[in-house]
Amino acid sequence: MSPEAWLPVGLIIGYLLGSIPFGLVLTKLAGTQDLRSIGSGNIGATNVLRTGRKGLAAATLLCDAMKGTLAVIIAGYFGGPNAAMLAALGAFLGHLFPVWLKFRGGKGVAVYIGVLIGLFWPAAVLFCLLWLATAAISRYSSLSALVASLATPIFLWWFGHPALAALFAGLTLLLVYMHRENIGRLQAGTEGRIGQK
Repeated sequence: MSPEAWLPVGLIIGYLLGSIPFGLVLTKLAGTQDLRSIGSGNIGATNVLRTGRKGLAAATLLCDAMKGTLAVIIAGYFGGPNAAMLAALGAFLGHLFPVWLKFRGGKGVAVYIGVLIGLFWPAAVLFCLLWLATAAISRYSSLSALVASLATPIFLWWFGHPALAALFAGLTLLLVYMHRENIGRLQAGTEGRIGQK
């Protein structure tokens, strides 16, 4: 199959991998209540943490990130860098809008990190450092994700990756949109802090 033919395949592979709801699967296997009925109702690691199961939250974060990385690696191996970028887009969209959950998914932070690892890992390191620094100061997971994601396209552009910068500018806009309610709560001073049930 030619690299061009792999472009739509990469997008589809990314979407299917990205749409696996690991947070929901892992909490169900662990016998906790339906993740969508607690906290924010989100299927991501931050809400899994509200179950009190730190191990499950860490596993969710890892699995959600790795599904993005895996999608990028598979598509990139067979179809080259353009297919890898489309797989990254597909994985992100799959996590946000999974067909299995009536297109109601997570907010995309872990998958954002995962596809960064697959495409340009130094940017993933920067993202994590910024997230940790902001979280240490503010104790807000949502604010940390927003700060780190807004810096990522600038970092990619600065290091000479304009195509990746454009891709992650788009992913950042989607991530900001998915955090619109969090932004409202941050402005109102009612956003939950890390570790708060």
